Amino acid sequence: MTPNRSEDFKRATAFVTGEGPYLVVSHIHPDGDAIGSTLAVGRVLSKLGKAVVMVNESPVPHKFRFLPGAGEIRSPEEAKSAAPYRRVIAVDVADAERMGQVRPLLADDAEVLNIDHHPTNDRFGTVNLVEPDAAATAEILCRWSEGLGVEWDPSLAACLYTGLLTDTGGFRYSNTTPEVLERASDLLRHGVDPGEVADRVIETVTREQLAILRRALDTLSFSEQGKVSWMWLTQRDFQETGAKEEDLDGIVNYARNVAGVDVGILFRETAEGTVKASLRSREIVDVGELAQSLGGGGHARAAGCNLRGNRKEAERAILDRVAAALRRGGC
Repeated sequence: MTPNRSEDFKRATAFVTGEGPYLVVSHIHPDGDAIGSTLAVGRVLSKLGKAVVMVNESPVPHKFRFLPGAGEIRSPEEAKSAAPYRRVIAVDVADAERMGQVRPLLADDAEVLNIDHHPTNDRFGTVNLVEPDAAATAEILCRWSEGLGVEWDPSLAACLYTGLLTDTGGFRYSNTTPEVLERASDLLRHGVDPGEVADRVIETVTREQLAILRRALDTLSFSEQGKVSWMWLTQRDFQETGAKEEDLDGIVNYARNVAGVDVGILFRETAEGTVKASLRSREIVDVGELAQSLGGGGHARAAGCNLRGNRKEAERAILDRVAAALRRGGC
């Protein structure tokens, strides 16, 4: 561990010696790392005897509701009775805006511990424990939990294992390092059932998810050189299939996984009238940097951003940048 990182860990450890209640928050439309990390921090704080409130603007996706404590994650409305919160731990949040409607619950003088692994994180916290080379926020929390000396149990292990499993694509993505697999092995020793977790969060799909996937695949398009592939979903698609945000998990990968494609994109209309673009890349284009140039963020191989304008304008804003990056051999 580098000297600076060691100091970050010391400050992050000292952060939880204060009085509560602690507010634990992750990003809107949470994925497995966001939910798993929220629940893990909540459990760690409880083990330390701290009062804790877990909150998210978005509901917990159905596939993660089996995790211990998932039913305790509140909406901003449910959590506002104890506001304003002065001790806040943000996990897997690249910038403060990603907290959504939870932000008004924070006191003006709130102290924030920011624990994250996104390279585009803007260090918005009072204390920042940000490791861009970590595969998931859950990986950072494994070390943080050990440093705090909390007792491991199957519930804490299952939450962190879910974060590792989902953010590495089932231990298939390039961020699957020896350290990640060693961590996963340790968590199995603490009582995780890997078959159950994988079945619930990776293997099982809803009918709505299949219906919205079919709509997306019907729009699949390719650039002339075949290195870029993209799909579209409209508000009407969501209305007619009954699909929700959580049903989009993994759909963009169908565009990227086509042989010869380096960048896959899923465009979708939002209820607010904007266009959200989810991007995945194979090896050439750094989509995290590309998304950040448009006000979004993420990782080199997985990122996203919101765009204003009509369908044609949104499409051109992304495709022109992708084409330029491919010409340069990356961005």
